[in-house]
Amino acid sequence: MRRGIPVVDLFAGPGGLGEGFESFRDPARPGNSIFRIAVSIEKDPQAHATLLLRSFFRQFHRSEVPQEYYRYLSREPGMTKSNLLRLFPRQFRAAQEQAWNTTLGKEPHVFVIKRIRRMLGRRKKWVLLGGPPCQAYSLAGRSRMRCLPGFEKDERHTFYREYLRIIADLEPPVFLMENVGGILSSVHQGERIFPRIVRDMKHPGKAINGVGNGTAYRIFPLGGEYARNILTGEPDPDPVNFLVRAEEHGIPQNRHRVFLLGIRSDIHAEPGILPQSKPPCVQDAIGDMPEIRSGLSKEGDSPDRWRSAVRKIRDYAWYRKGNKGPYREVVREIEATLNRMQRQDLGLGEEYFPGAGKMPAVYTDWYFDPRLKGFCNHSARHHMRSDLHRYLFASCFAAVNVRSPRLRHFPPELLPAHENRDAAMGGDNFADRFRVQIGVRPASTITSHISKDGHYFIHHDPAQCRSLTVREAARIQTFPDNYCFEGTRTSQYHQVGNAVPPLLARGIAGLIQGIFQRGMR
Repeated sequence: MRRGIPVVDLFAGPGGLGEGFESFRDPARPGNSIFRIAVSIEKDPQAHATLLLRSFFRQFHRSEVPQEYYRYLSREPGMTKSNLLRLFPRQFRAAQEQAWNTTLGKEPHVFVIKRIRRMLGRRKKWVLLGGPPCQAYSLAGRSRMRCLPGFEKDERHTFYREYLRIIADLEPPVFLMENVGGILSSVHQGERIFPRIVRDMKHPGKAINGVGNGTAYRIFPLGGEYARNILTGEPDPDPVNFLVRAEEHGIPQNRHRVFLLGIRSDIHAEPGILPQSKPPCVQDAIGDMPEIRSGLSKEGDSPDRWRSAVRKIRDYAWYRKGNKGPYREVVREIEATLNRMQRQDLGLGEEYFPGAGKMPAVYTDWYFDPRLKGFCNHSARHHMRSDLHRYLFASCFAAVNVRSPRLRHFPPELLPAHENRDAAMGGDNFADRFRVQIGVRPASTITSHISKDGHYFIHHDPAQCRSLTVREAARIQTFPDNYCFEGTRTSQYHQVGNAVPPLLARGIAGLIQGIFQRGMR
């Protein structure tokens, strides 16, 4: 068994939290990880496939990862995943032990507890991580689901109780729960959910069984003024202080998530302050990646057909007015872009895009793996002609104005035929239905919605005229380039959008190491 403080990761998704903890190194011995994943539990088979592959990768010291792993990532003919894993049976068995594909709440609880205990062994220091499914808490999710029968009884309101049951039974020294910001305002059966969660987390045994005192926990936020003044002794911090703004901690996106840190009451230590740093911009995070173009959907595609389809933007009345119309600066930018497109011959990208390209402008040692010699999960979507024109307009508008357009900025001929269009035009929800990720700023939040159509995640380079690829979204989420996402492309997007940025998780791991150093010998 590998050394390190064991970590149990529930509702693991593709493993962003676990990746951050595994990558936290001992400053005195940089080659050694402080933490190790004991077991990760994920119900989705495609996300589990990603977890399993990454767990296999971790069975080797970084310098000893076999070349066959990179042959698999590069989609070399004959090097299937089954062939890869068959070549290294011991490491594969260890990965299978760690990455468990099951559903908490459906798997018998006694089996879950038994397996976790077996993987922990006799270790007293360990950490429980988890991000219960959050659709019922997210603002967008609630707006969609309220119209559905049984919303108030939706099991996702109380998925955290599965997490709570494991806390009550195993009594971890430290636990960390992550969820969307919408949980702070979510209401279930007339009661605000978040205060109830905090109350339950303080006394998990009582919350589950209804009797007895059981083991108690102190609950700490990691964000806001409370975290900056951690020694004030405030007994009940404002809920908003549980919101961590990832961009304040060096992550290249404006991602706001709730984190609750629980410390068992017999451990006399408090967390420090999550290190802060300036976030990289989108261009710095993904600017070194190979340029590719979108494709044409619902019709034949080729570079010439694609360029011809994009040039049809010149047929609109608003465009023909040119310098005389209200869009003259954007039209000039579009013309320059069309000329650039004509000189380029971009491909659509691939599940493995060969070629080392440039070096990342930021976090080079973190992102870059010289043995990879290319990019995984870097293929572009296909779009309808009308959306290509909207993408081109939006990205050129952003290039001129250094901001993404709202629907009211679009020419009438480019407006989508959506039912909520008029409300959005008036400044209601979805007014930024087509959102460009501005190159000189951090990205907006990478969410699971990126798996739908990409309209909220338009690439800042107009000549590529497309939405972000899975790999670009993964870069913004701070996954290393050798972290390959498995499953369909839709699933890959979903996995990336739901993940915790590993570099943010690595910072939190440092706080938890400090708790163990000060509070447990």
